Amino acid sequence: MRQQELDRILNAMLDSYKDVSDLNITVGKPFQVESAGELKPVALDPPIERLTPYQTELFALNLIHNDRRLLKILLTEGSCDLSYQLAGRARFRVNIFSQKGNYSVVMRQLATRIPTLRELNLPPVFEKMAQERNGIILVTGATGSGKSTTLAAMLDLINETKSVHVVTLEDPVEFVHPQKKATFNQRELGADFDTFASGLRAALRQAPKVILVGEMRDRETVEIGLSAAETGHLVMSTLHTVDAGQTINRILGMFSTEEERQVRIRLADTIRWVVSQRLLPKVGGGRVAAFEIMGSNLRTKEVILNGESEGKTFYEIIESSRPFGWMTFDQCIVELYENGLITEETALSYASRKPVVLRAIDHIKASRGEKTTDIEGLTIDVEYGKKRS
Repeated sequence: MRQQELDRILNAMLDSYKDVSDLNITVGKPFQVESAGELKPVALDPPIERLTPYQTELFALNLIHNDRRLLKILLTEGSCDLSYQLAGRARFRVNIFSQKGNYSVVMRQLATRIPTLRELNLPPVFEKMAQERNGIILVTGATGSGKSTTLAAMLDLINETKSVHVVTLEDPVEFVHPQKKATFNQRELGADFDTFASGLRAALRQAPKVILVGEMRDRETVEIGLSAAETGHLVMSTLHTVDAGQTINRILGMFSTEEERQVRIRLADTIRWVVSQRLLPKVGGGRVAAFEIMGSNLRTKEVILNGESEGKTFYEIIESSRPFGWMTFDQCIVELYENGLITEETALSYASRKPVVLRAIDHIKASRGEKTTDIEGLTIDVEYGKKRS
């Protein structure tokens, strides 16, 4: 397969549907794209109804393009990450992986322009996050939930407003930040550093004020990140967790029981914000983001130090801190429902605590004069309990 043929297929896949986010190449399936959260087949000329192992392997090797380092990683670890540029059209974050002895490829399309916080319609509290001078900001969620986009928008605001040095450590570089008021140095795993831990350790000698770490993958990275935050740096990173409580527990789980107390103290001192996000199906098509946002105050510090207990959970603290811009997933989901952006079914299926969301939805329906139940035709049995003659 030549480069021109590879690019022709990629262009056809991008043109096949609106708002294509991912390209999927899997043995036994046609070429597929993800549009609005669903995988859809792509019609090519000549048509390919089922990809063969040879075709997917050829596709993967052309993306790797004789890079011995990537080839070695793929053969020894079973998967590798890279970036690919479709000239004049798009950039992709690529993962090639082995499954049942065959190769599959998933390509995430990256935005060529960095969206602003307002364009993403993010809550105003995100602007406050970008003004932090030190500490740790974590954006968490499942793969494909928009974590990188949210962080890129915050970094863009820093770029517009602060004359500071920003170092990013990414796998691969997703959003290319232009040199505005801030000075950006963007480093890519594999090409510019070998592990996040070593890249982060080196970053401390590069005099940055802001450090973006693509992902807190291991204990060593977390430990150096904590040290960076303690020495006056603003560290921004991601984790694959679903909410604030799980985020803190995931970090603690990277350390031994003997170290837990000390790590809790360090986290309580350095955590500034934990943002978790999910993408929900939107009414009329597309997707909309739902957030859980937790900041730092005396109550959250106490729970980080001592753990959650009855009446002292992250959920309850966030729920009661709505006036400060914090929100639980459930509060955000109810707001999205009230604004007509998601259906009741979607709201309940993505809720953290379904009874809480159901009560809120019933209250909204009642205020609109809508029915809150499907039960009809009930009457009082006036004969019940009377003696029959």
